[in-house]
Amino acid sequence: QVQLVESGGGLVRAGDSLRLSCAASGFSFSRSVMAWYRQAPGKERELVATVTKTDDKRNYADSAKGRFTISRDNYKNTVSLQMNNLKPDDTGVYFCNALVLGSTIYPWGQGTHVTVSS
Repeated sequence: QVQLVESGGGLVRAGDSLRLSCAASGFSFSRSVMAWYRQAPGKERELVATVTKTDDKRNYADSAKGRFTISRDNYKNTVSLQMNNLKPDDTGVYFCNALVLGSTIYPWGQGTHVTVSS
């Protein structure tokens, strides 16, 4: 059974940092491209960052470039998102998932809530 458990969210002020973590189980994590998504209030879920299987390439949405860093640990089956210089527009629920040909393939976890106050 696939499980994606996100954690690390919270209420912070603009300019603060947070580190999100996703614990994955039930699938071959080390063989999976992983991604972080964000769903802002009233908006559709959007892709924030991706990392390849061996962490040799990372891609970011324009809104995340220069502020967020995605990383993974294939021994612990975790993928993380370090978020610096947070902005109110970063507010939302953050989810992780595996990607195949650009599409997510597993049921979404519960996500972790991030609220950035101005």
